[in-house]
Amino acid sequence: MHIRRVSFDHPDAVKLNDAVQAEYDIRYGDGGDATSMDAADFEPPNGVYLIAYDELGVPVASGGWRVQDANGEGNVDGDAELKRMYVTDAMRGRGLARRILAALEEDARAAGRLRMVLETGAKQPEAVALYESSGYEPCVKFGYYRFHELSLCYAKALL
Repeated sequence: MHIRRVSFDHPDAVKLNDAVQAEYDIRYGDGGDATSMDAADFEPPNGVYLIAYDELGVPVASGGWRVQDANGEGNVDGDAELKRMYVTDAMRGRGLARRILAALEEDARAAGRLRMVLETGAKQPEAVALYESSGYEPCVKFGYYRFHELSLCYAKALL
């Protein structure tokens, strides 16, 4: 497995983002995540986007983080927001999400971010299990879905 830094608008990133959006639509029936994002959000030093490729060069997992400081959506100074964590169906259960998550945490820490935050949903028990087993704890809701009853927000100190 090879993990590479790519732009959020890279064709492989777009392909995996489309796949995760389709999965969100199946689970929630809402057309996917409506959170506003731009490729520039994931450009260093304000973020990063990673893709894991298999031995044949096929993109099989992704995730990114972006800077979020104090704002009207509940973030606080020093936040790094985790976005678009995804592993293709065929590659699940092999620890790829955990590897991407660790790489993102390391990168955000190196960029001086103080805490990694994420929003997931009650219909994503696999994601909840990953984050809780990786040291994430429930936090005050933030972001686009902060008022949605199925929204779950987590945080982990990066110090």
